[in-house]
This record gives sequence, C-alpha cells and structure tokens, in this order.
Amino acid sequence: MENQDENKEGIGGMINPRRYGIERVAYLLMRISGLGLLAYFIGHIYETSSILQGEMGWQEFLELTQTTEGHIIMTIVIGMCVFHTVNGIRVMLGHGGVGVGTPARPDYPYKPASQNTRHKIGIYSAIVLAAIAMMYGFSVMMGH
Repeated sequence: MENQDENKEGIGGMINPRRYGIERVAYLLMRISGLGLLAYFIGHIYETSSILQGEMGWQEFLELTQTTEGHIIMTIVIGMCVFHTVNGIRVMLGHGGVGVGTPARPDYPYKPASQNTRHKIGIYSAIVLAAIAMMYGFSVMMGH
C-alpha cells in the first residue's frame, strides 16, 4: 500500500526536480516558454497593427508598453527567447546523436545515455544565458 501512496504526489511531484532531475525542469520550461512566446507573438501582432490607426494610435499604445511593467514583461520575453532557443538547439543536437554517448546494455538500474553530463551542462548553460540576456536587456531598457 505504501508504494501506491508514494506515487500520488500530484502536480508538486510532477515538477519535483529532486525526483526527476534537471531534465524535467528543462522540459517544463521549454513548454512554458513556448506558450509564453506564442502569447507574446499574438500580442506583438496586435501592437504592430495599432500603426494602422495612425501616429496617434501608435503613440497611445507605446505609452502603455514603455512603463516599468512593460519593461519587466519584455525582460521575461527576452529570457524565454534565449532559453527556448538554446535548449531547442540542445534537444536537436541530442536527437541527432550529438553528445548522446554510445549505447549500452540496459542492465538494472538503467541510466539513459541521453541524460549525461554534457546535456545537463547544456541545460544549465541555457538557464545561465537566459539570465544574462534578461539582465542585459533590463539594464538597456531602464537606461543604465
């Protein structure tokens, strides 16, 4: 009976990095950043279409976006873009066999060769590069 209760952790268990590792965190961040970028894309199309209302409509919309809140949202978008791109390149290289390692016998306990140190370094690199890009982008937007 204890094993059944152990597997009922809900959402908290699903995103627990200690149980599944950094690969699960990268998986979730990839999905969240993809949805965030889709939302930004739709908003960007709406924002850009405001130029059809003339210079006055464009300026009114820019006043909404050129605020501290707007800069914070753009900083998050920068982070999502960088993480999504770098992690996507890591995933594509892994699917192509780069950095995966040689196949081994699946003896217990089986550790997948695709979840090796090189790929974990790739995930951490994506997170660090996204953080650096966010800091740089925010400092540029705030005029520092």
